[in-house]
Amino acid sequence: MNPDAQQRIGFIGAGNMAFGIAKGMLSGNVLPANIKVSAPSSTNLGRFQELGISVTHSNTDVVCVSDVVFVAVKPHMIPRVLVEVSQHITKKQIIVSVAAGVTLAMLEELLPENSIVIRLMPNLPCLVQEGALLFALGTNAKGEDGALLLSLLHCCGLVEEVPEAWIDVHTGLSGSGVAFVYLFAEALAEGAVKMGMPSALAHSIASQTVLGAGKLLRDSGKHPAQLRAEVCTPGGTTIYGLHTLEQGGVRASVMSAVESATQRARELGKK
Repeated sequence: MNPDAQQRIGFIGAGNMAFGIAKGMLSGNVLPANIKVSAPSSTNLGRFQELGISVTHSNTDVVCVSDVVFVAVKPHMIPRVLVEVSQHITKKQIIVSVAAGVTLAMLEELLPENSIVIRLMPNLPCLVQEGALLFALGTNAKGEDGALLLSLLHCCGLVEEVPEAWIDVHTGLSGSGVAFVYLFAEALAEGAVKMGMPSALAHSIASQTVLGAGKLLRDSGKHPAQLRAEVCTPGGTTIYGLHTLEQGGVRASVMSAVESATQRARELGKK
C-alpha cells in the first residue's frame, strides 16, 4: 500500500474547500478512517460522515490525532484557531493553511517555533476533482513535505508548488476566476434565451460549452488565441460575436477583475 495512505489527515473547518480536498484524497489512496474533521456547528459535518469520515466539534481533537492538519477556516479566524491548538502541535506535523491572503510569515509567527507550515490555495472545482491548487513551502518545510502534500492532493486536480508571491495571484485568477466563468456562462445562456431558446436548455448548453472549451484548451496544449482563431471563419458568426465582446471591453474587464481580486487577497493578508 502507498505510504501516503497511512497518513492521518485532519481538517479544521468543514466548508466547501475542506470537503473538496477530502473527496479528492478519498479518490486517491487515503482511507476515510484516517481523516478527522472539526467544525463548531454540525451544519456541514453530515456530508463528511456520509463519506465515512469521523467528525468532532473539537479542533484540539483533530490536531492530536493528525500527521497533516489542513486549517480551512476564514482568514479572520486563523489567529484564534492557531492560538487555540498551538500547544498541541508537534515539530513532526505538517500544518497546511487554506486561508486566502494569510502569509507564511504570519502563520509561522502564530505557531510554535520550527513548525512545518505550507500555504495552499485550492479552488471550488476540487469538489469534482478538477481543481487548480498551488502551494508554497514555509521556512521549515522541506522538499519531502511538499512531495507528500502533492501525493495527497494529486486526485484533486492540477497541483503545483510555486513561490509564495504567486499564491495571491492564483487566488485572483483561479479562486475568484471560477465565479467569473460562471458569470460568463450565465450571460451566454441569457443571450440564447433572448434569441428564443428555452432557459433550461440554454443553461445546459452553456455549461457544456464552458466544459468542452476548457477541456480542449487544457488537453490540446494550444494557446487560447490559437484555438479562438480556429473557430473563426472569415465573415462568419464567431468574428461578429467577438467584435461585439471587444466593443464591450470584455478583455480589459476580465484582466481588471483578476487584478482586483488579487489586490483584495493581499489586503486580507495584511489585516
